[in-house]
Parts: sequence; structure tokens; C-alpha cells
Amino acid sequence: MSLAIFDLDNTLLGIDSDHAWGEFLLEQGAVDPVSYREANERFMRDYDAGTLDIHAFLEVALKPLADNTPEQLAAWHQQFMASKIEPNILSKGEELLARHRTRGDTLLIITATNRFITGPIAERLGVDHLIAVEPEIVDGRYTGRVSGTPSYREGKVERLEAWLAHTDLTLDGAWFYSDSHNDLALLEQVDHPVAVDPDDILREVAQARNWRIMSLR
Repeated sequence: MSLAIFDLDNTLLGIDSDHAWGEFLLEQGAVDPVSYREANERFMRDYDAGTLDIHAFLEVALKPLADNTPEQLAAWHQQFMASKIEPNILSKGEELLARHRTRGDTLLIITATNRFITGPIAERLGVDHLIAVEPEIVDGRYTGRVSGTPSYREGKVERLEAWLAHTDLTLDGAWFYSDSHNDLALLEQVDHPVAVDPDDILREVAQARNWRIMSLR
């Protein structure tokens, strides 16, 4: 029995849930249609290029959580799950989760997308353990600020190490599945790194290092 770690966006999902949430907010008229769309697209390009300023991104991404009531956010998220997430859950991804579950492995999703967006997705996928960006909550409301270290790039390693310190688990024999070169720092930590439908940079690294390359699409 080992730890099986999964990236979420464009790995178990056929989309980036953070970007899709931004599109959903635009469709609801919940954000400025010009400036927010421009920022959403720019940050996506920066992420793909590996140049994303995570704190600048989170300043924009978490603001709608602070600007709306928990009740409104919950209603929107229910619609978001039905319209954006459910159609983009990859069946082969669910099969992969099931294989590791059958082996007795501990399943963990680690993502640079925030917990408000990803908590219900992890629950839908039947994964009990989630490391995500933590939006700060004060008196039951989101503040628009991030709590702790964002789980992005080297931050994923830091957050995973902190999580492991509170468990009896180790990275011995661990798997990590990801599509993105932004996850190289964590891929390098595990015994079984797997590039899933990888971007060009990750594919090149995976081929050079003889890492497994697979598709869930």
C-alpha cells in the first residue's frame, strides 16, 4: 500500500477548474466582463508558460469569494459542478482512482486551485484527502486572502511534507500523476512519477528521464 497522489486540472479533469470557474462567473455576470476575462486568460497563459505570479493571481481569483455571500457561492458552485465539472470528469481518471483504491493505496489530490472550487470535486471523485490553496475565512466569510503557503510548484512539495508530518505515511513507493511542468518539483520527489497527457515541457523531461507517459483522454 502506497500513497497515490493526483493533480486535478487537466489530469483527472479534462479542463482547468480554476479557469472554468472564472468563465462560469463571467456567464453569471458576477464579475467585470472585460477586466476579469482579460485577467483570467492572462493568468492561464502565464500558468502554461510557468511564469505565473501565484499571489497576483490569487488576489484576483479569491476576490469573488469575498464579494459574495456563502449562500450565493454555494448555489453557484452547485450549478458549476453540473454544467462545467461533471461533463469533464474523465472516465479513465475515475478508473485509475479505482485501481489504486483497490490496491489499498491512500488517495490524495494536490492542486493549485483553491479549496472552495476543488473540495466538492474531490468529494465527487471519492478522494478523502485534498491539499489545495486555502482561502482565508473570518467569521464565516471569505476575506479574499490566502491562508498559508499556496500549493503551487515548490509549494506543493512544502504543503505535502507538512501534511505527511501529521500522518503515518511516507513517500516510499508513492505515485504522482500530473500533466504540467509546473509540478516537476513534486514529480521528482516520488518513486513513480507519471506524466498524464503532458504539456510539451513535461513530455520532454519525462522522455529524457524514462518516466511513464500515459493518457486519460
